[in-house]
Amino acid sequence: MVPIREALFYEGLEEQKVRCLLCPHRCRLRPGQTGICRVRSNDQGRLYSRNYAEVASMALDPIEKKPLYHFYPGRNILSIGTVGCNLKCGFCQNYQLAHQDPSTIPVAAAEMARLALHSVADDSIGLAFTYNEPGIWFEYLLEVAGLLKELNLKVVLVSNGFIEEKPLRQLLPLVDAMNIDVKAFSESFYRRNCKGRLAPVQKCVETAAAGQVHVEATTLLIPGENDSEEEMRSLASWLGALNRHIPLHLSCYHPAYKFSMAPTDPVVMTRGRDIAREYLDFVYLGNLAAENNTYCINCQALLIRRGGYRVDVVNWTEGRCSQCGAQVDYIKN
Repeated sequence: MVPIREALFYEGLEEQKVRCLLCPHRCRLRPGQTGICRVRSNDQGRLYSRNYAEVASMALDPIEKKPLYHFYPGRNILSIGTVGCNLKCGFCQNYQLAHQDPSTIPVAAAEMARLALHSVADDSIGLAFTYNEPGIWFEYLLEVAGLLKELNLKVVLVSNGFIEEKPLRQLLPLVDAMNIDVKAFSESFYRRNCKGRLAPVQKCVETAAAGQVHVEATTLLIPGENDSEEEMRSLASWLGALNRHIPLHLSCYHPAYKFSMAPTDPVVMTRGRDIAREYLDFVYLGNLAAENNTYCINCQALLIRRGGYRVDVVNWTEGRCSQCGAQVDYIKN
């Protein structure tokens, strides 16, 4: 049995209370209390991670499923998740892990690194922390990521970006790629639907994109909530100002968890993509039958053809477009 671990980011307060410093909620907890994430609790004045090394889901996925379209396209990645989340999204697509209590199995960090290395035989490039919010798995994530780097394997995070800057900066040198879920470009949306805030997520995206981490973003378009033309323009222009090459995945909402409205209209999805393309070179549609190929931004030659999770590299050789010779530094391989 893998023991629980003392949290790395917290401070002690009066009367054995503690304040968690991992995410922007900064939960203040009395002895016996557990944070919003459901996995960090105060035990006699010390904060402990209750999900350390507890794995709730594991699968070998196409990298495109994360979704990451410009990071080792066509390859696989071993993917794991735990329980809990520090946001309370009523539309959560993985609510069984985030907000319920699925069974878990303990997998020590060294064993997880061994599994990731073994998966290389199945064309895996490394390990993705995904399915639920990996930030609340911080101590385990940090330990496993360090071992993976020693094995020259890739570390991927699929995250909501709701994390404090100090732990994020400690983690980023070990991370190769992130898909960050920007739920909406509205503080009121975050407060109303996620019990969180937009500003820390923006800071996470900006910090990751300014470094050596490959960054892609995802937004689930929810009818009447975050799918207006004005909001899409604000989101895309902000991302484009960081880097026009950041891929944006606009995902089609389907009823899940506490939300029951009809799925997003494909016309709205297409309109959102067209608006975002005014500011970004690469915008893709997810959860929808759509053309999601990647083209050379210099000559428009087809580089990567996608049909679902089937990927064919067409005119991309040794980091260059084979048609015009332009360097393709916006795809990592």
